[in-house]
Amino acid sequence: MKITAKTLAPFAVVAAFGLGTLAPHAQTTPQKIGFVDVSKLLAAHPNDKDIKAIQTKADAELGALDKQVKAIDAKGASATAAEKQQRETLVKTIQSKAADYDKQIDPKITAVEKSVDAAVSSVAKANGYSVVMDKSVAANGLVIYADPSTELTDAALKAVKP
Repeated sequence: MKITAKTLAPFAVVAAFGLGTLAPHAQTTPQKIGFVDVSKLLAAHPNDKDIKAIQTKADAELGALDKQVKAIDAKGASATAAEKQQRETLVKTIQSKAADYDKQIDPKITAVEKSVDAAVSSVAKANGYSVVMDKSVAANGLVIYADPSTELTDAALKAVKP
């Protein structure tokens, strides 16, 4: 029996396909995955004190106004027209003041987030990590086990800059 190109062609295609699917896997380098405690990094940032101060001031001021609104709400249908009008004014005041506090705090939060992202990125690149995950998110069932050596929080803390 003579082996011809026609009879070998299907086998050659299958063999080439099989080898082609193996080659990329053989060349893939393993990826390092690291973890950071993002909340710890954010809290450690020097500008976090300013953010907390604004939040505390906002909570105190808006909380007092909110108590007044709830007191009027508790009266329900028995609230007078003046109280209902006062409630609407209080709600508008709360919304306005909340927007003012947001304008104060948003740029500070954005700056802190960018700083923390840059710190994590530089530490990850310096140590050869391809992927870095938030430790608290990963701990909620996403990751069952992680080697403690993959923890990058302390290294990132040193790299956080204002």
